[in-house]
Amino acid sequence: MNITFLGAAKCVTGSSTMIEAGGHKILVDCGMRQGRDEKLLPMEAGFPYDPREIDAVFLTHAHIDHSGLLPLLVKKGFRGPIYCTGATARLCSIMFPDAGHIQEMEVEWQNRKRQRAGKPLVEPLYTVQDAVAATRYLRPVEYGDVVQALDNVKASFVDAGHLLGSASIELYITEGDKQKKLVFSGDIGNKNKPIIKDPNYIHEADIVLMECTYGDRLHQRVESTREQLREALTRALARGGNIVIPSFAVGRTQEILYDISLLLEEKSVPGLENVPVYIDSPLGIAATQIFEDSSHNYYDEEAMAYRAEGVKFFSFSTLVIAQTAEESKEINFDPRQKIIISSSGMCEAGRIKHHLKHNLWRADSTVLFVGYQAVGTLGRAILDGSKSVKIFGEEIQVKAAIEQLEGLSGHADQAGLLEWIGHFPTTIERVFVMHGEESVCAVFAGELKKRGYPAVVPGMFETYDTESFAQVPAAAVREAEPAMDVLSLVRARLESADEEQAARMREDLLALLKRWEEK
Repeated sequence: MNITFLGAAKCVTGSSTMIEAGGHKILVDCGMRQGRDEKLLPMEAGFPYDPREIDAVFLTHAHIDHSGLLPLLVKKGFRGPIYCTGATARLCSIMFPDAGHIQEMEVEWQNRKRQRAGKPLVEPLYTVQDAVAATRYLRPVEYGDVVQALDNVKASFVDAGHLLGSASIELYITEGDKQKKLVFSGDIGNKNKPIIKDPNYIHEADIVLMECTYGDRLHQRVESTREQLREALTRALARGGNIVIPSFAVGRTQEILYDISLLLEEKSVPGLENVPVYIDSPLGIAATQIFEDSSHNYYDEEAMAYRAEGVKFFSFSTLVIAQTAEESKEINFDPRQKIIISSSGMCEAGRIKHHLKHNLWRADSTVLFVGYQAVGTLGRAILDGSKSVKIFGEEIQVKAAIEQLEGLSGHADQAGLLEWIGHFPTTIERVFVMHGEESVCAVFAGELKKRGYPAVVPGMFETYDTESFAQVPAAAVREAEPAMDVLSLVRARLESADEEQAARMREDLLALLKRWEEK
Protein backbone atom coordinates (compact mmCIF):
# COMPACT_ATOMS: atom_id res chain seq x y z
CA MET A 1 0.00 0.00 0.00
CA ASN A 2 1.26 3.46 -0.91
CA ILE A 3 0.23 6.85 0.51
CA THR A 4 0.86 9.97 -1.60
CA PHE A 5 0.51 13.45 -0.13
CA LEU A 6 -1.12 15.77 -2.66
CA GLY A 7 -1.99 18.74 -0.45
CA ALA A 8 -1.71 20.24 3.03
CA ALA A 9 1.82 18.78 3.23
CA LYS A 10 4.05 21.31 5.02
CA CYS A 11 1.26 23.82 4.40
CA VAL A 12 -2.28 24.35 5.69
CA THR A 13 -4.69 24.27 2.77
CA GLY A 14 -5.53 22.03 -0.17
CA SER A 15 -5.97 18.85 1.87
CA SER A 16 -5.77 15.74 -0.32
CA THR A 17 -4.18 12.33 0.16
CA MET A 18 -4.13 9.37 -2.23
CA ILE A 19 -4.00 5.74 -1.14
CA GLU A 20 -3.18 2.93 -3.60
CA ALA A 21 -3.96 -0.58 -2.46
CA GLY A 22 -5.29 -3.76 -4.02
CA GLY A 23 -5.52 -2.22 -7.46
CA HIS A 24 -7.65 0.70 -6.28
CA LYS A 25 -6.92 4.41 -5.86
CA ILE A 26 -8.84 6.46 -3.33
CA LEU A 27 -8.64 10.05 -2.11
CA VAL A 28 -9.24 11.46 1.34
CA ASP A 29 -10.33 15.06 0.74
CA CYS A 30 -9.83 17.08 -2.42
CA GLY A 31 -9.38 20.63 -1.20
CA MET A 32 -8.61 23.95 -2.79
CA ARG A 33 -5.35 25.72 -1.98
CA GLN A 34 -5.98 29.18 -0.59
CA GLY A 35 -4.03 32.33 0.25
CA ARG A 36 -0.26 31.94 0.11
CA ASP A 37 -0.50 28.20 -0.59
CA GLU A 38 -2.49 28.86 -3.75
CA LYS A 39 -0.12 31.61 -4.89
CA LEU A 40 2.89 29.32 -4.61
CA LEU A 41 1.24 26.51 -6.59
CA PRO A 42 -1.78 27.92 -8.48
CA MET A 43 -4.73 25.63 -9.13
CA GLU A 44 -4.38 26.09 -12.88
CA ALA A 45 -1.74 23.39 -12.41
CA GLY A 46 -4.50 20.77 -12.49
CA PHE A 47 -4.33 17.34 -10.89
CA PRO A 48 -1.07 15.33 -10.79
CA TYR A 49 -3.08 12.17 -11.57
CA ASP A 50 -5.90 11.12 -13.87
CA PRO A 51 -9.22 11.77 -12.04
CA ARG A 52 -10.81 8.95 -14.06
CA GLU A 53 -8.58 6.47 -12.21
CA ILE A 54 -9.86 7.44 -8.74
CA ASP A 55 -12.32 4.83 -7.44
CA ALA A 56 -13.74 6.69 -4.41
CA VAL A 57 -13.33 9.82 -2.29
CA PHE A 58 -13.77 10.16 1.46
CA LEU A 59 -14.50 13.72 2.62
CA THR A 60 -13.82 14.84 6.19
CA HIS A 61 -15.89 18.03 6.06
CA ALA A 62 -17.31 20.77 3.86
CA HIS A 63 -14.74 23.56 4.21
CA ILE A 64 -13.41 24.56 0.80
CA ASP A 65 -9.77 23.78 1.65
CA HIS A 66 -10.91 20.15 2.04
CA SER A 67 -13.74 19.90 -0.51
CA GLY A 68 -13.31 22.76 -2.99
CA LEU A 69 -11.75 20.84 -5.91
CA LEU A 70 -14.31 18.04 -5.98
CA PRO A 71 -16.31 19.84 -8.73
CA LEU A 72 -13.11 20.04 -10.78
CA LEU A 73 -12.42 16.35 -10.10
CA VAL A 74 -15.85 15.47 -11.50
CA LYS A 75 -15.40 17.89 -14.40
CA LYS A 76 -12.15 16.06 -15.28
CA GLY A 77 -13.78 12.63 -15.35
CA PHE A 78 -14.17 11.23 -11.80
CA ARG A 79 -17.36 9.18 -11.55
CA GLY A 80 -17.03 7.37 -8.23
CA PRO A 81 -18.81 7.88 -4.88
CA ILE A 82 -17.90 10.73 -2.51
CA TYR A 83 -18.56 9.48 1.03
CA CYS A 84 -19.24 12.05 3.78
CA THR A 85 -21.66 12.66 6.62
CA GLY A 86 -25.20 13.79 5.89
CA ALA A 87 -24.57 17.30 7.22
CA THR A 88 -21.42 17.60 5.12
CA ALA A 89 -23.36 16.55 2.02
CA ARG A 90 -26.03 19.18 2.71
CA LEU A 91 -23.43 21.90 3.26
CA CYS A 92 -21.56 20.90 0.10
CA SER A 93 -24.81 21.14 -1.86
CA ILE A 94 -24.79 24.90 -1.22
CA MET A 95 -21.05 25.54 -0.96
CA PHE A 96 -20.08 23.93 -4.28
CA PRO A 97 -22.38 26.15 -6.38
CA ASP A 98 -21.31 29.20 -4.37
CA ALA A 99 -17.65 28.39 -5.12
CA GLY A 100 -18.53 27.90 -8.80
CA HIS A 101 -20.23 31.30 -8.86
CA ILE A 102 -17.13 32.92 -7.33
CA GLN A 103 -14.95 31.22 -9.97
CA GLU A 104 -17.18 32.55 -12.74
CA MET A 105 -17.25 36.08 -11.34
CA GLU A 106 -13.47 36.23 -10.85
CA VAL A 107 -12.81 35.03 -14.40
CA GLU A 108 -15.35 37.47 -15.82
CA TRP A 109 -13.48 40.31 -14.07
CA GLN A 110 -10.10 39.02 -15.26
CA ASN A 111 -11.30 38.59 -18.84
CA ARG A 112 -12.55 42.17 -19.04
CA LYS A 113 -9.04 43.32 -18.19
CA ARG A 114 -7.39 40.78 -20.47
CA GLN A 115 -9.64 41.68 -23.39
CA ARG A 116 -8.79 45.37 -23.05
CA ALA A 117 -5.11 44.42 -22.98
CA GLY A 118 -5.39 42.15 -26.01
CA LYS A 119 -4.53 39.04 -23.99
CA PRO A 120 -6.11 35.59 -24.42
CA LEU A 121 -9.16 34.90 -22.27
CA VAL A 122 -9.15 32.39 -19.41
CA GLU A 123 -11.78 29.95 -18.16
CA PRO A 124 -12.96 29.30 -14.59
CA LEU A 125 -11.70 26.20 -12.81
CA TYR A 126 -15.34 25.12 -12.78
CA THR A 127 -18.76 26.66 -13.21
CA VAL A 128 -21.95 26.58 -11.17
CA GLN A 129 -23.18 23.86 -13.52
CA ASP A 130 -20.03 21.80 -12.86
CA ALA A 131 -20.51 22.29 -9.12
CA VAL A 132 -24.12 21.11 -9.20
CA ALA A 133 -23.03 18.06 -11.20
CA ALA A 134 -20.50 17.18 -8.48
CA THR A 135 -23.19 17.06 -5.77
CA ARG A 136 -24.77 14.07 -7.54
CA TYR A 137 -21.83 11.92 -6.44
CA LEU A 138 -22.16 12.69 -2.72
CA ARG A 139 -23.03 9.59 -0.69
CA PRO A 140 -24.14 10.57 2.84
CA VAL A 141 -23.50 8.30 5.80
CA GLU A 142 -23.81 8.94 9.52
CA TYR A 143 -21.40 8.76 12.43
CA GLY A 144 -20.69 5.16 13.38
CA ASP A 145 -21.93 3.62 10.14
CA VAL A 146 -19.51 1.16 8.55
CA VAL A 147 -19.46 1.47 4.77
CA GLN A 148 -18.08 -1.19 2.42
CA ALA A 149 -16.88 1.39 -0.11
CA LEU A 150 -14.80 -0.97 -2.29
CA ASP A 151 -14.07 -4.68 -2.20
CA ASN A 152 -10.99 -3.99 -0.05
CA VAL A 153 -11.96 -0.75 1.69
CA LYS A 154 -14.32 -0.20 4.62
CA ALA A 155 -14.86 3.21 6.24
CA SER A 156 -16.38 4.69 9.37
CA PHE A 157 -16.91 8.35 10.31
CA VAL A 158 -16.28 9.75 13.82
CA ASP A 159 -17.33 13.23 15.02
CA ALA A 160 -14.33 15.61 14.87
CA GLY A 161 -16.08 18.55 16.57
CA HIS A 162 -14.84 21.13 14.04
CA LEU A 163 -17.89 21.97 11.92
CA LEU A 164 -21.41 20.62 11.58
CA GLY A 165 -20.88 17.13 10.15
CA SER A 166 -17.08 17.20 10.36
CA ALA A 167 -15.44 13.81 10.80
CA SER A 168 -12.31 11.87 11.45
CA ILE A 169 -12.29 8.90 9.10
CA GLU A 170 -11.34 5.32 9.93
CA LEU A 171 -10.28 3.36 6.84
CA TYR A 172 -9.84 -0.42 6.97
CA ILE A 173 -7.84 -1.39 3.90
CA THR A 174 -7.07 -4.96 2.89
CA GLU A 175 -4.24 -5.87 0.55
CA GLY A 176 -3.57 -9.55 0.03
CA ASP A 177 -3.94 -11.23 3.41
CA LYS A 178 -3.14 -8.08 5.41
CA GLN A 179 -5.43 -5.38 6.72
CA LYS A 180 -4.31 -2.00 8.03
CA LYS A 181 -6.38 0.60 9.80
CA LEU A 182 -5.65 4.18 8.76
CA VAL A 183 -7.14 7.09 10.70
CA PHE A 184 -7.42 10.54 9.12
CA SER A 185 -8.03 13.13 11.82
CA GLY A 186 -9.61 15.72 9.55
CA ASP A 187 -9.68 19.09 11.31
CA ILE A 188 -9.91 18.51 15.06
CA GLY A 189 -12.22 20.96 16.79
CA ASN A 190 -11.98 22.90 20.00
CA LYS A 191 -13.91 21.72 23.01
CA ASN A 192 -16.98 23.66 24.17
CA LYS A 193 -17.81 25.15 20.78
CA PRO A 194 -21.43 26.32 20.47
CA ILE A 195 -24.03 24.00 18.94
CA ILE A 196 -21.85 21.02 17.95
CA LYS A 197 -20.41 18.22 20.06
CA ASP A 198 -16.82 17.98 21.28
CA PRO A 199 -14.43 15.78 19.28
CA ASN A 200 -14.83 12.05 19.79
CA TYR A 201 -11.67 10.04 20.38
CA ILE A 202 -10.41 6.98 18.53
CA HIS A 203 -8.26 4.41 20.32
CA GLU A 204 -6.82 2.07 17.70
CA ALA A 205 -4.95 2.48 14.41
CA ASP A 206 -1.95 1.23 12.53
CA ILE A 207 -1.30 4.58 10.83
CA VAL A 208 -2.56 8.05 11.80
CA LEU A 209 -2.59 11.08 9.51
CA MET A 210 -3.35 14.16 11.58
CA GLU A 211 -3.64 17.90 11.28
CA CYS A 212 -1.46 20.30 13.28
CA THR A 213 -2.76 23.78 12.31
CA TYR A 214 -2.05 25.15 15.80
CA GLY A 215 0.46 22.49 16.79
CA ASP A 216 3.02 25.01 18.05
CA ARG A 217 0.82 27.12 20.34
CA LEU A 218 -1.89 27.24 22.95
CA HIS A 219 -5.07 29.25 22.44
CA GLN A 220 -5.48 32.19 24.76
CA ARG A 221 -7.73 31.20 27.62
CA VAL A 222 -10.37 33.90 27.84
CA GLU A 223 -13.84 34.32 29.22
CA SER A 224 -16.59 32.59 27.29
CA THR A 225 -17.41 33.84 23.82
CA ARG A 226 -20.97 34.59 24.92
CA GLU A 227 -19.75 36.81 27.76
CA GLN A 228 -17.35 38.62 25.42
CA LEU A 229 -20.18 39.12 22.94
CA ARG A 230 -22.47 40.41 25.69
CA GLU A 231 -19.94 43.04 26.72
CA ALA A 232 -19.13 44.04 23.13
CA LEU A 233 -22.80 44.42 22.17
CA THR A 234 -23.53 46.40 25.33
CA ARG A 235 -20.78 48.90 24.44
CA ALA A 236 -21.77 49.03 20.78
CA LEU A 237 -25.45 49.58 21.42
CA ALA A 238 -24.62 52.40 23.83
CA ARG A 239 -22.71 54.17 21.02
CA GLY A 240 -25.92 54.35 19.04
CA GLY A 241 -24.64 53.27 15.62
CA ASN A 242 -24.75 50.08 13.60
CA ILE A 243 -22.83 46.97 14.60
CA VAL A 244 -21.18 45.33 11.58
CA ILE A 245 -19.97 41.74 12.09
CA PRO A 246 -17.84 40.28 9.27
CA SER A 247 -18.37 36.53 9.60
CA PHE A 248 -17.62 33.32 7.76
CA ALA A 249 -20.91 32.16 6.26
CA VAL A 250 -20.69 28.54 7.39
CA GLY A 251 -20.06 27.80 11.05
CA ARG A 252 -19.15 31.15 12.59
CA THR A 253 -22.35 32.94 11.49
CA GLN A 254 -24.46 30.24 13.12
CA GLU A 255 -22.40 30.35 16.34
CA ILE A 256 -22.93 34.12 16.62
CA LEU A 257 -26.68 33.77 16.01
CA TYR A 258 -26.82 31.04 18.66
CA ASP A 259 -25.14 33.27 21.24
CA ILE A 260 -27.32 36.27 20.35
CA SER A 261 -30.45 34.15 20.78
CA LEU A 262 -29.31 33.12 24.27
CA LEU A 263 -28.44 36.71 25.22
CA LEU A 264 -31.98 37.66 24.20
CA GLU A 265 -33.36 34.87 26.38
CA GLU A 266 -31.26 36.07 29.32
CA LYS A 267 -32.22 39.73 28.72
CA SER A 268 -28.60 40.54 29.65
CA VAL A 269 -27.90 43.18 26.96
CA PRO A 270 -29.98 46.35 27.50
CA GLY A 271 -31.89 47.27 24.37
CA LEU A 272 -30.86 44.23 22.33
CA GLU A 273 -34.47 43.14 22.02
CA ASN A 274 -35.26 46.33 20.07
CA VAL A 275 -32.47 46.01 17.49
CA PRO A 276 -32.96 44.03 14.27
CA VAL A 277 -30.28 41.43 13.50
CA TYR A 278 -29.65 41.01 9.77
CA ILE A 279 -28.09 37.98 8.09
CA ASP A 280 -26.83 39.39 4.81
CA SER A 281 -25.16 36.47 3.03
CA PRO A 282 -26.99 34.09 0.67
CA LEU A 283 -24.59 31.28 1.59
CA GLY A 284 -24.90 32.12 5.29
CA ILE A 285 -28.70 32.05 5.04
CA ALA A 286 -28.70 28.67 3.31
CA ALA A 287 -26.17 27.27 5.80
CA THR A 288 -28.24 28.53 8.73
CA GLN A 289 -31.25 26.60 7.43
CA ILE A 290 -29.11 23.45 7.30
CA PHE A 291 -27.98 24.04 10.89
CA GLU A 292 -31.63 24.58 11.88
CA ASP A 293 -32.63 21.25 10.34
CA SER A 294 -29.69 19.22 11.68
CA SER A 295 -30.24 18.89 15.41
CA HIS A 296 -30.46 15.10 15.29
CA ASN A 297 -27.00 13.49 15.60
CA TYR A 298 -25.12 16.81 15.50
CA TYR A 299 -26.13 19.18 18.36
CA ASP A 300 -24.43 18.98 21.73
CA GLU A 301 -26.30 18.54 25.03
CA GLU A 302 -26.49 22.28 25.76
CA ALA A 303 -27.99 23.10 22.38
CA MET A 304 -30.48 20.22 22.63
CA ALA A 305 -31.53 21.36 26.11
CA TYR A 306 -32.11 24.95 24.98
CA ARG A 307 -34.00 23.67 21.94
CA ALA A 308 -36.23 21.57 24.20
CA GLU A 309 -37.00 24.74 26.18
CA GLY A 310 -38.19 26.40 22.98
CA VAL A 311 -35.22 28.68 22.30
CA LYS A 312 -35.15 29.57 18.60
CA PHE A 313 -31.49 29.92 17.68
CA PHE A 314 -32.04 30.79 14.04
CA SER A 315 -35.54 32.28 13.96
CA PHE A 316 -35.78 34.65 16.94
CA SER A 317 -38.18 37.56 16.58
CA THR A 318 -35.63 40.27 15.69
CA LEU A 319 -33.83 38.22 13.04
CA VAL A 320 -34.15 39.61 9.50
CA ILE A 321 -33.09 37.77 6.34
CA ALA A 322 -31.58 39.81 3.48
CA GLN A 323 -31.68 37.36 0.60
CA THR A 324 -31.59 39.54 -2.50
CA ALA A 325 -29.12 42.23 -3.55
CA GLU A 326 -31.91 44.80 -3.30
CA GLU A 327 -32.69 43.78 0.29
CA SER A 328 -28.98 44.03 1.10
CA LYS A 329 -28.77 47.57 -0.30
CA GLU A 330 -31.83 48.68 1.66
CA ILE A 331 -30.09 47.86 4.95
CA ASN A 332 -27.77 50.84 4.56
CA PHE A 333 -30.62 53.24 3.88
CA ASP A 334 -32.51 52.24 7.02
CA PRO A 335 -31.70 54.85 9.73
CA ARG A 336 -32.45 52.51 12.65
CA GLN A 337 -29.65 51.00 14.70
CA LYS A 338 -29.04 47.42 13.65
CA ILE A 339 -26.68 44.44 13.79
CA ILE A 340 -25.43 43.28 10.38
CA ILE A 341 -23.81 39.84 10.05
CA SER A 342 -22.32 39.50 6.59
CA SER A 343 -19.55 37.76 4.68
CA SER A 344 -16.85 37.34 3.64
CA GLY A 345 -15.29 36.86 7.05
CA MET A 346 -11.99 38.55 6.11
CA CYS A 347 -13.76 41.38 4.23
CA GLU A 348 -12.11 40.50 0.93
CA ALA A 349 -15.30 40.13 -1.13
CA GLY A 350 -19.06 39.95 -0.91
CA ARG A 351 -21.67 42.14 0.72
CA ILE A 352 -19.61 42.94 3.81
CA LYS A 353 -17.55 45.45 1.81
CA HIS A 354 -20.66 47.54 1.12
CA HIS A 355 -21.54 47.60 4.82
CA LEU A 356 -18.01 48.61 5.77
CA LYS A 357 -18.09 51.39 3.18
CA HIS A 358 -21.28 52.76 4.74
CA ASN A 359 -20.25 52.38 8.40
CA LEU A 360 -16.46 52.56 8.87
CA TRP A 361 -16.42 56.36 8.66
CA ARG A 362 -19.12 56.76 11.34
CA ALA A 363 -17.80 57.32 14.87
CA ASP A 364 -20.93 55.80 16.43
CA SER A 365 -20.62 52.51 14.51
CA THR A 366 -18.81 49.36 15.63
CA VAL A 367 -17.05 46.72 13.57
CA LEU A 368 -16.84 43.48 15.55
CA PHE A 369 -14.45 40.83 14.23
CA VAL A 370 -15.34 37.26 15.19
CA GLY A 371 -12.86 35.30 13.05
CA TYR A 372 -9.24 35.11 12.00
CA GLN A 373 -8.00 37.92 9.72
CA ALA A 374 -5.13 36.80 7.49
CA VAL A 375 -2.19 39.07 6.73
CA GLY A 376 -2.86 41.14 3.62
CA THR A 377 -6.66 41.12 3.88
CA LEU A 378 -8.90 44.16 4.28
CA GLY A 379 -10.10 42.80 7.62
CA ARG A 380 -6.53 42.55 8.92
CA ALA A 381 -5.76 46.11 7.82
CA ILE A 382 -8.77 47.41 9.76
CA LEU A 383 -7.99 45.27 12.80
CA ASP A 384 -4.35 46.42 12.80
CA GLY A 385 -5.43 50.04 13.11
CA SER A 386 -5.32 51.51 9.61
CA LYS A 387 -6.63 55.08 9.65
CA SER A 388 -8.17 54.64 6.22
CA VAL A 389 -8.77 51.80 3.77
CA LYS A 390 -9.68 51.60 0.11
CA ILE A 391 -13.03 49.99 -0.69
CA PHE A 392 -14.29 49.83 -4.28
CA GLY A 393 -11.61 52.32 -5.24
CA GLU A 394 -12.73 54.87 -2.64
CA GLU A 395 -10.67 55.95 0.37
CA ILE A 396 -12.74 55.38 3.53
CA GLN A 397 -11.74 56.84 6.90
CA VAL A 398 -11.81 54.42 9.83
CA LYS A 399 -13.61 56.17 12.67
CA ALA A 400 -15.81 53.33 13.89
CA ALA A 401 -14.93 51.44 17.06
CA ILE A 402 -13.03 48.25 16.16
CA GLU A 403 -13.50 45.26 18.45
CA GLN A 404 -12.56 41.59 18.31
CA LEU A 405 -13.78 38.51 20.14
CA GLU A 406 -10.66 36.73 21.40
CA GLY A 407 -10.07 33.03 21.58
CA LEU A 408 -12.36 31.99 18.72
CA SER A 409 -10.98 29.12 16.69
CA GLY A 410 -12.46 26.08 15.03
CA HIS A 411 -9.18 24.17 15.49
CA ALA A 412 -7.77 22.52 18.58
CA ASP A 413 -4.54 24.01 19.89
CA GLN A 414 -1.41 22.01 20.74
CA ALA A 415 -2.91 20.73 23.99
CA GLY A 416 -6.09 19.64 22.23
CA LEU A 417 -4.14 17.91 19.46
CA LEU A 418 -1.97 16.07 21.97
CA GLU A 419 -5.07 15.01 23.88
CA TRP A 420 -6.55 13.62 20.65
CA ILE A 421 -3.45 11.63 19.63
CA GLY A 422 -2.89 10.59 23.25
CA HIS A 423 -5.78 8.12 22.99
CA PHE A 424 -3.69 6.02 20.59
CA PRO A 425 -0.91 3.78 21.95
CA THR A 426 2.65 4.80 21.12
CA THR A 427 3.02 1.41 19.42
CA ILE A 428 1.19 2.62 16.30
CA GLU A 429 3.34 2.24 13.20
CA ARG A 430 3.47 5.88 12.09
CA VAL A 431 1.95 9.33 12.58
CA PHE A 432 2.04 11.54 9.49
CA VAL A 433 1.85 15.20 10.53
CA MET A 434 -0.01 17.39 8.01
CA HIS A 435 -2.18 20.47 7.59
CA GLY A 436 0.22 22.96 9.19
CA GLU A 437 2.88 25.41 8.15
CA GLU A 438 6.24 23.70 7.68
CA SER A 439 7.69 25.12 10.89
CA VAL A 440 4.55 24.15 12.86
CA CYS A 441 4.67 20.59 11.49
CA ALA A 442 8.28 20.30 12.67
CA VAL A 443 7.44 21.57 16.16
CA PHE A 444 4.44 19.29 16.56
CA ALA A 445 6.27 16.25 15.20
CA GLY A 446 8.96 16.95 17.79
CA GLU A 447 6.33 16.98 20.55
CA LEU A 448 5.01 13.62 19.32
CA LYS A 449 8.49 12.10 19.28
CA LYS A 450 9.07 13.25 22.88
CA ARG A 451 5.99 11.21 23.80
CA GLY A 452 7.19 8.13 21.94
CA TYR A 453 5.15 8.44 18.72
CA PRO A 454 6.96 7.67 15.42
CA ALA A 455 6.16 10.97 13.67
CA VAL A 456 6.97 11.93 10.07
CA VAL A 457 6.38 15.24 8.25
CA PRO A 458 5.73 14.39 4.59
CA GLY A 459 6.36 16.83 1.76
CA MET A 460 4.18 17.68 -1.20
CA PHE A 461 3.90 14.83 -3.76
CA GLU A 462 5.92 12.45 -1.57
CA THR A 463 4.88 8.78 -1.54
CA TYR A 464 5.44 6.33 1.33
CA ASP A 465 5.22 2.56 1.33
CA THR A 466 3.25 1.42 4.39
CA GLU A 467 5.36 -1.67 5.01
CA SER A 468 8.81 -0.10 5.34
CA PHE A 469 7.64 3.55 5.51
CA ALA A 470 10.40 4.34 3.08
CA GLN A 471 9.81 7.08 0.57
CA VAL A 472 9.24 5.55 -2.86
CA PRO A 473 8.81 6.92 -6.41
CA ALA A 474 5.33 8.36 -6.80
CA ALA A 475 3.92 6.06 -9.46
CA ALA A 476 0.45 7.60 -9.03
CA VAL A 477 1.68 11.13 -9.68
CA ARG A 478 2.29 12.05 -13.28
CA GLU A 479 5.58 13.77 -13.96
CA ALA A 480 4.30 16.36 -16.43
CA GLU A 481 1.97 18.33 -14.22
CA PRO A 482 4.05 18.71 -11.03
CA ALA A 483 6.92 19.81 -13.28
CA MET A 484 4.79 22.44 -15.02
CA ASP A 485 6.04 25.90 -15.87
CA VAL A 486 5.16 27.52 -12.57
CA LEU A 487 6.91 30.74 -13.59
CA SER A 488 4.53 31.24 -16.48
CA LEU A 489 1.59 30.69 -14.13
CA VAL A 490 2.99 33.24 -11.70
CA ARG A 491 3.45 35.74 -14.52
CA ALA A 492 -0.15 35.22 -15.62
CA ARG A 493 -1.35 35.77 -12.06
CA LEU A 494 0.65 38.98 -11.75
CA GLU A 495 -0.72 40.23 -15.06
CA SER A 496 -4.33 39.68 -14.02
CA ALA A 497 -3.92 41.00 -10.47
CA ASP A 498 -4.70 44.54 -9.43
CA GLU A 499 -1.94 46.70 -7.96
CA GLU A 500 -2.56 45.69 -4.35
CA GLN A 501 -2.83 41.95 -5.12
CA ALA A 502 0.34 42.06 -7.23
CA ALA A 503 2.24 43.75 -4.40
CA ARG A 504 1.18 41.00 -1.98
CA MET A 505 2.22 38.30 -4.45
CA ARG A 506 5.65 39.87 -4.92
CA GLU A 507 6.12 39.97 -1.13
CA ASP A 508 5.22 36.27 -0.87
CA LEU A 509 7.57 35.31 -3.70
CA LEU A 510 10.44 37.28 -2.19
CA ALA A 511 9.82 35.60 1.16
CA LEU A 512 9.85 32.19 -0.54
CA LEU A 513 13.12 32.95 -2.33
CA LYS A 514 14.67 34.06 0.95
CA ARG A 515 13.66 30.75 2.58
CA TRP A 516 15.23 28.79 -0.27
CA GLU A 517 18.45 30.80 0.02
CA GLU A 518 18.62 30.18 3.77
CA LYS A 519 18.32 26.43 3.13
